[in-house]
Amino acid sequence: MPKPNKGPRLGGGPSHERLLLNQMASQLFEHKRIQTTETKAKRLQPVAERFVTFAKRGDLHARRRVMRSILDKSVVHELFTEIAPLVENREGGYTRIIKTGFRKGDNAPMAVIELVLEPVNPKPKRAKKEEAAAAPVEAVEAEEVAEVAAEEVAEEATEVAAEATEAADEK
Repeated sequence: MPKPNKGPRLGGGPSHERLLLNQMASQLFEHKRIQTTETKAKRLQPVAERFVTFAKRGDLHARRRVMRSILDKSVVHELFTEIAPLVENREGGYTRIIKTGFRKGDNAPMAVIELVLEPVNPKPKRAKKEEAAAAPVEAVEAEEVAEVAAEEVAEEATEVAAEATEAADEK
């Protein structure tokens, strides 16, 4: 979890910031994407990802921990039943922040924070036995490539030598 910033908080004190971020997380889970200032989006990201991690666990204790912060039961239900199964195979990075420009009134940098719900294609894990078995095969292939390359170089050298002798004979 990121270290809290020193100095002013979003909206005043730390308790108000916590309430603000919890409500923004609730809106994010309800609408799947929200537009806010870049600073608020960056502060919201770890909070929202922690809630999604709890939802992936799915047990009663995790649900109660989330319900301490998100007071709307329908949003918590949606988080646990709809969002968590969609990100089940994802190991992190449940949200993304996209910068969208500047707000017209006060020129504040704006961003869209959204849930990443696309299915993830996990990379196949290779076993150590497969790596050990592949190493000798690769070594044999490397030797064969080296032999073929040496034969090609030898053939080119003989051709160059034959051309040189023909050129010397013509003179």
